[in-house]
Amino acid sequence: MQEIEYSSNQNKLYFFNFSPWRMMQIEDFFYAPDNKKIICKTLNEAMERGLDKVSNIFIYGVIELPDIQAYADENNITIYRIEDAFIRSVALGSSFSKPYSLSIDSRGIYFDPRKSSDLEYLFQNHDFSDELIERAKKVRAEVLSSKFSKYNHLGHSEIRIDREKYSKVILVTGQVEDDMSVKFGAYGLNNSDLLEMVKKNNPKAYIIYKPHPDVLSGNRIGDILQEITDRCANEIQKNISIDSCIAVADEVHTLTSGAGFDALLRGKAVFTYGMPFYAGWGLTIDHRKCERRTRTLTLDELIATTLILFPRYISPKTGTFCEVEQTLEELKEEQEKYFSNRLYRYKINLKGYLLPRIRKIIRVILKPFKLKV
Repeated sequence: MQEIEYSSNQNKLYFFNFSPWRMMQIEDFFYAPDNKKIICKTLNEAMERGLDKVSNIFIYGVIELPDIQAYADENNITIYRIEDAFIRSVALGSSFSKPYSLSIDSRGIYFDPRKSSDLEYLFQNHDFSDELIERAKKVRAEVLSSKFSKYNHLGHSEIRIDREKYSKVILVTGQVEDDMSVKFGAYGLNNSDLLEMVKKNNPKAYIIYKPHPDVLSGNRIGDILQEITDRCANEIQKNISIDSCIAVADEVHTLTSGAGFDALLRGKAVFTYGMPFYAGWGLTIDHRKCERRTRTLTLDELIATTLILFPRYISPKTGTFCEVEQTLEELKEEQEKYFSNRLYRYKINLKGYLLPRIRKIIRVILKPFKLKV
C-alpha cells in the first residue's frame, strides 16, 4: 500500500486551543519527517516562535480566535480545525482514550451547520466512482458485522419488547448538552426538549431513551430530570451498546447525534431535529433545512464520504497512517480483547475513571496561574 502523506503536516505546525495531554493523544496524526509541532496560546507567542507564511495552523474545535484568523487571511494561510471523527475508539474520549480517526477540516467543522465544512463540500461535489462505492459497501458490511459505532465499550444484548402493545419502537438518543454540536446544530433544543417532542408526536410508541455515554460516565453534562423520563420514556438503556438499541428500533430520533448516522448504516428511519452532518441529503426526515445542501445522496455515497474520503486514520497498533479498513480490523481485535480479558478491561475502565478526575483537580490547582490542561 502506498505510504500516506499529508501536505498540511509539512514544515512548522502551530496548535491553538490545545492542552499538552490533548496533543499527546493526537500527535501521531500530524507526523511528517522533520516537521515541528508547537503549542501556542496567543498569536504573539506563535510569531515569537517562528510562525510565518509557510507554517500550518491548527485549532481544536470551533473556538473563534479573531487575531489568528486575521493573520491567516492576510498571509494566505489555511486554518485547519480538529475534531474526533466517526469511528473513534473502544473507550470514551472523555476517559482519555486515544482516537484512531480525526476530522481535520480546512473550511469549517462538520458539526457546525452555520458554514460549509470539508465534509459538506465532499457531499455536495464529489464524483463517486464505482470502485469507491464498492469499497463503501464493504466498509459498511464490516461496521455492521462488528457492530461498531463511535465508541465501542458497551456489550451487545437483545432488547425484548411486546410489540403487540405498541404502534412502533422509537430510540431517542441523548447528547452532551454543552457539546458544540448541540450548541451550534440543535438550535436551542436540549435532551429534555427532544424527548418531550417525540412523546407528544408519538403517544402510542414504545420509547427507549439512551443517555450519552459521556454523561453516564459523569465526565460531561446532559442528564434529564427523572419526572420527564418517567413521563416520556418507556425504558432507559444505559449499559448496552447503541447497536443493540438501534437494532430493536423502528425509528431513531436525535438532535445532532452521530447515532443517527449509525442508524442510517443499519437501515433505520432517522428523524433529525437539529442539523447534523448527515441531514439534508435525502436520507433522513428533517425538521430543519440547510439551503446549501441541494444534492440527493445514496446511502453508499454518504458512507463513502463519511468513513473513507473525509477522516484521517491511524493504526491502533502502530500509530502510523492507514486506511479505514485497517483501523476497523485492528479496532475489532482491541474490542474483543476488551470484552474477553477482564484484567485489560479493568485497566481501561480504571484509567477512564481516574484520569478525568485527576485532570479536574489539576485544573483547580492551576487555575490561578491560567495554565491549560
